[in-house]
Amino acid sequence: MAVLWLDEISAGDLERVGGKGASLGELTGAGLPVPQGFVVTAGTYRSFIEEAEIDEELFASVDVDVDDSAALADAADRAQELILETPFPEDLREEILESYLEVGDGEAFVAVRSSATAEDLPDASFAGQQETFLNVTEEDLLDRVRECWASLFTQRAIYYRKEQGFDHSVVNIAVVVQQMVDAEKSGVMFTSHPSTGDPTMIIEAAWGLGEAVVSGAVSPDNYVIDRDDRDVDITVAEKKVMHEKDEATGQTVEREVPEDKRTARVISDDEIDALMDLGERVEDHYGEPQDVEWAIVDGEVFMLQSRPITTIDDGGSDVADATDGVDVAKGLTDGSGSVQATEGGAGASGTDSSSTGTALVDGLGSSPGTVSGPARIVTKLDDLAKVGEGDIIVTEMTMPDMVPAMKRASGIITDEGGMTSHAAIVSRELGVPAIVGTTNATTVLEDGQVVTLDGDKGSVLEGSEVEPEEETEPVEEVRPQSPIKPMTATEVKVNVSIPEAAERAAATGADGVGLLRTEHMILSLNQTPAKFIEENGEDAYITELVDGIRSVADEFYPRPVRVRTLDAPTDEFRQLEGGANEPEEHNPMLGYRGIRRSLDRPEVFAHELEAFRRLYEMGYDNVEIMFPLINDAEDVLRAKELMKEAGIDPKKRRWGAMIETPASALSVDGMAEAGIDFASFGTNDLTQYTLAVDRNNENVADRFDELHPAVLRLIGDVIETCREHGVDTSICGQAGSKPKMVRFLVNEGIGSISANIDAVRDVQHEVKRVEQKLLLDSVR
Repeated sequence: MAVLWLDEISAGDLERVGGKGASLGELTGAGLPVPQGFVVTAGTYRSFIEEAEIDEELFASVDVDVDDSAALADAADRAQELILETPFPEDLREEILESYLEVGDGEAFVAVRSSATAEDLPDASFAGQQETFLNVTEEDLLDRVRECWASLFTQRAIYYRKEQGFDHSVVNIAVVVQQMVDAEKSGVMFTSHPSTGDPTMIIEAAWGLGEAVVSGAVSPDNYVIDRDDRDVDITVAEKKVMHEKDEATGQTVEREVPEDKRTARVISDDEIDALMDLGERVEDHYGEPQDVEWAIVDGEVFMLQSRPITTIDDGGSDVADATDGVDVAKGLTDGSGSVQATEGGAGASGTDSSSTGTALVDGLGSSPGTVSGPARIVTKLDDLAKVGEGDIIVTEMTMPDMVPAMKRASGIITDEGGMTSHAAIVSRELGVPAIVGTTNATTVLEDGQVVTLDGDKGSVLEGSEVEPEEETEPVEEVRPQSPIKPMTATEVKVNVSIPEAAERAAATGADGVGLLRTEHMILSLNQTPAKFIEENGEDAYITELVDGIRSVADEFYPRPVRVRTLDAPTDEFRQLEGGANEPEEHNPMLGYRGIRRSLDRPEVFAHELEAFRRLYEMGYDNVEIMFPLINDAEDVLRAKELMKEAGIDPKKRRWGAMIETPASALSVDGMAEAGIDFASFGTNDLTQYTLAVDRNNENVADRFDELHPAVLRLIGDVIETCREHGVDTSICGQAGSKPKMVRFLVNEGIGSISANIDAVRDVQHEVKRVEQKLLLDSVR
């Protein structure tokens, strides 16, 4: 049979159903609360590849030097392609779909979860190596099963198996299909301390689905419980995001946590007791400490997974006092909801800073040990190349792709995540000291700065080889909260000129990026696109764009990032290598730039569009395309056609035009009919073209006025026309940061305002004031 139900499975079926499947079957048999489901067996995967006769090529394709990044990437691509392009046999298709129809009467959303036979083992957890898909329906079920099989051959999985000494050809993979638990709150529980094995239970909890906790997308609440007397120490984190099912689409989405829940405690004392009771039952059943994923719906607790803790130090010689690893996690909230550290927590770091170095940041000590080394700030995957032996990685959160670099590093520091995040689990398994959930390490620490990381106490000190003192008096300190973002109906976004500013921009709490300029990425190459392509090749040029956009899209995901295609005037290009043949123009701002250049040189423009296509293929569905200096519907239609030629479906991706000329403002109805999703005002150009004022000409610069009645009338008319056509409107010009313009735009009903990084907070508050006044006026 291709399928086994969970109540038919026990721990002895590991080779048939993988680690996750065997665990869930065992838990079901023990009478623990596990959602209904079945497993597509590992033998089914093996039959699939053998009967399709792709097995020999599959295993040969991944027999490469895993330290050769290019070879590893090619191997992963080829292996996954072999699986994903092989069709399902009809009998297998029918059996899986018939089993699905028995789950939740055939109308269920299900979780589709990989379960490798070399997974959740006593000496290797393989954490995060294979895929999980949430909120899957019948329509996508078979594709998701095949994608789980293919995830056995991602770069990180190939690398990890080779490092752990596993033969690719003997590792099989099963797929668990379980009814989704639409969790109101969820998280992870260690039934014993994950480093020492002491009777200290650690529960981490956040709102919504547990994926946000496991992935490190959110810093969860931390509950540390003494199992002898059930005394609880609590750290309430600021939980910025949550994962939940979108009722309209059924997809799993990331949303901001409502303000009243951000600093609210997630689980009650009664829920802690219920989780502890289940945790103790699980540990008793298996006879060893467990790492348990759980969820709560309508007060009922469900167990989603349990696996042995693989990181307990048996000798304990290198581990401090049993509670050291979680001391910094012990805290209570004060009246304002801020976290108050206790027992050697924030600020004190268990050291005398006057003699041992200044405490720079603190967080949760998630993997024990004390190391010194240069900090390497990692904001994108490409930054991993600079991480050498003995360096300390400092990043917002780790991802499975970072494992090779994590192995080279002597320590890990993250902004986000908790004791059960990817960074914490993998760091403990690798034996690398780590601190998670610092909130600000990537902004406070500097690249190359020598620091000392104390993974027991959760502190980062300035300088090298600092030895913490054995005892210190507890110091109490209130951690300041991040500024609270006002909730507004009008979205407030941020303008980003260079990818390196993405992290600072994201920290503003903006609703997305209203303008990301590609020309700065290109100008930084010091060559015109044509020259760069001539010397380095088309792929290198495309990769530069992909990497630059991706770094911003990563920082903001899933918030939208609106990327403007190339808009550099001829005078700027002339300064670059290869720019000698640029046209001489009296006023370049009125000349050969924006969409005009792109449509005139489609062979170069095609590379920009290819970069977008690759980003979409990589899953960056938050990227939007914005065309500059559009004049009319004809420009829109020509750009749309080039998108199609590049393999981008305009009906499936969000794209739009900038309104920078009076012609575009007066032609926006035709542009809407041509298919744009949004229109965004570039007020710098719209003002100078409307008033015939060159803003760079000192003789008339004093006449430049974005609030001129003529400019405002054009903007107001465009907003009204777009509303009639269902087209979103926004502003990304400098004027969007001015209070008077904000008041005008909100009253006119604009959809979003994008401001400079340093003005986002002010604009948020101004928008809120205007919206509140509108509400009051309507009531009165």
